[in-house]
Amino acid sequence: MRAIAGCMVLLFLAPMISGCFAGDSVEEMKEDSPFDNLCPNGIANNTWYHYPGAVDALVAPHIINGTSILQGENIPVCTEGTYYGIGFSTFEPTIGITSADNLYMTSWGNGPGGSTAIIRCTDMIEMTNISSYTCENTYQGAVANSNDPYVYVDRWTDRIMKFDMHALAGMTVEWSDDEGETWMPFGLASFATGYSVQDHQTIASSPYNAVLHETTWVFCVNGNWQSPLCSTSNDGGLTWGPEVPGAPVNCNSGGLTGHMVGANDGNFYRGNPSCDGEGYSIYRSTNGGLTWTEHELPTDVTGMADTWNFEEAQVYPDEEDNLHAMWMGADDLPYYSYSFDKGDSWSDPLMVAPPGLNGTGFPAVAAGDSGRVAFAYLGDTGGNTWNGYISIMTDSFSETPLITTVQVNEFGDPLSLETDCGYNRCGGFGDFIDILVDNHGRPWFGLSHNIGNNLQDEGIYGTTMMGPSLRGSTVPLNILPEGGPQTLA
Repeated sequence: MRAIAGCMVLLFLAPMISGCFAGDSVEEMKEDSPFDNLCPNGIANNTWYHYPGAVDALVAPHIINGTSILQGENIPVCTEGTYYGIGFSTFEPTIGITSADNLYMTSWGNGPGGSTAIIRCTDMIEMTNISSYTCENTYQGAVANSNDPYVYVDRWTDRIMKFDMHALAGMTVEWSDDEGETWMPFGLASFATGYSVQDHQTIASSPYNAVLHETTWVFCVNGNWQSPLCSTSNDGGLTWGPEVPGAPVNCNSGGLTGHMVGANDGNFYRGNPSCDGEGYSIYRSTNGGLTWTEHELPTDVTGMADTWNFEEAQVYPDEEDNLHAMWMGADDLPYYSYSFDKGDSWSDPLMVAPPGLNGTGFPAVAAGDSGRVAFAYLGDTGGNTWNGYISIMTDSFSETPLITTVQVNEFGDPLSLETDCGYNRCGGFGDFIDILVDNHGRPWFGLSHNIGNNLQDEGIYGTTMMGPSLRGSTVPLNILPEGGPQTLA
């Protein structure tokens, strides 16, 4: 099962072992290691600095022909992970972040009358101690609880969209333009049906010309059809067009899809299996979700995960509209590729997990400025001990990108001990998880802690309490206080 990862490690290390990169001389790291004295208290035991293929950067040579590969944006920064509980249970924890620095997460069944709650956490992004942040339900509407709750924040307008699926029969769409204080139009915004099954929904916006609203909105669902079905709103979610195929004609990708996302250039993107079912593809719409084209990822090298949630290929555009894609290979490890041409071509795939993981699942990806990307996933360190991981690249376009990975939970505080959790639906993770980068450049990972204190399946935000920014300069972010189990309800 580890064959692919092992081969990639050997391929990466072979030139180092022979003492050269393509014939150039290599100097071993000694006293001049950029990792010496990197962190005042030493590198945390749940932080790894590595290169693609799980090559330990602390022991691999970094100087080639007298020049370090760790320079420019591709430099190590002292990084450490942690998490913060929201005090509510969750399910399929999609998240949103507004420009007011508020964080939002779905909470299954905890709203009025058992409706889906939208939990807003304030003073978390820039907090100085853990007692300063608060989380509360903002939703006071009357729409019944959702089978698959979903929240999305339009990063161009700050509109918060609450998107619910009901009994596999249809969706309701509501929104808030005032940080969740009020919701419009009181649970009756839209009810879109047309096929026998509505499941595994995703929703996104982009600045594509909508005529009646600043942004165009598109949702896609599994409509019990050969590919996802998508619908478009040109008035901010009030009305929706008919459901149309979310893939080219005669595409047999299957109806389940990864999270959809909009780009600055107005395009929409989403990932799921290729039309021939033999790999993963990214699907692109340049006309507001009306038609879609297929763009195959280089999964002929990595294979596809043979798991329940294998369809989760993910994609995210950075601020310069470069695309960053992530998926799980046949070895159940996470792979990454980027595109400079909107998905028409892709870089060679890189395995981005750190050393020591037996398998991973639930991929999610987000990007900040050009070439800065964060990957989120669950990983097993043995005995079905499932932890949450964020892997960061500050220069993903480097020939040898440095990857900094944090485990957001400490050893001895697993998020789940359920058998094969990362390969199946388990606890509050449901079908998918979520990650975003805030306006300061810090990644936030929507997760569930399935072994809580008083609550089971408590929603948590995994993040870097210290580390590099994914926006602007790579200078270290301000340091957040340590979270962990003390923040669980």
